[in-house]
Amino acid sequence: MSGPDKTIATLRSDLVPRLPSSAVTLFEAKKQKNLTFEAIAKKLGREEVACAALFYGQARASPEDIKNLSELLDIPQDRLESELSGWPDRGHTLDLPPKEPLIYRLFEIVQNYGYAYKAVLNEKFGDGIMSAITFSTKIEKETDEKGDWAVITLRGKWTNQVHEEIPYRVVFDQDRDA
Repeated sequence: MSGPDKTIATLRSDLVPRLPSSAVTLFEAKKQKNLTFEAIAKKLGREEVACAALFYGQARASPEDIKNLSELLDIPQDRLESELSGWPDRGHTLDLPPKEPLIYRLFEIVQNYGYAYKAVLNEKFGDGIMSAITFSTKIEKETDEKGDWAVITLRGKWTNQVHEEIPYRVVFDQDRDA
């Protein structure tokens, strides 16, 4: 959705030094066109969060993404190919603990419920991890008599841990010369 009455996400200036140059290019064009991530994601055929991750340099753009972004945002395709080529450099946008209140609340959810999530996941799937690479996420809005609710879905491929018998010897400092 976009339009004059719709507030759109823009790039915070304090994040610019931590982000690739493509972030400034993409966010300036997004602002100029007054487009939401929802509208851009529809053009790309991606979820909104995956689309936003491209803008922050936290996901890799496909050649089709680059072509569609170029058309939608009126950015020369060769410029986007140049700025979006290479691998994402993930994780540099965030201080720990986060200072931004909404991001802090997400961090707090993992802090408070992390071991509960782990316990339930282990009971359901066994020993393993949920992938953040083979992963998708989406955000939905629900409304009921109590107000608006944010629904965040995290969907990651489960990978079982493989435990092999690996012989090893623990060496303590005092044993090194023995």
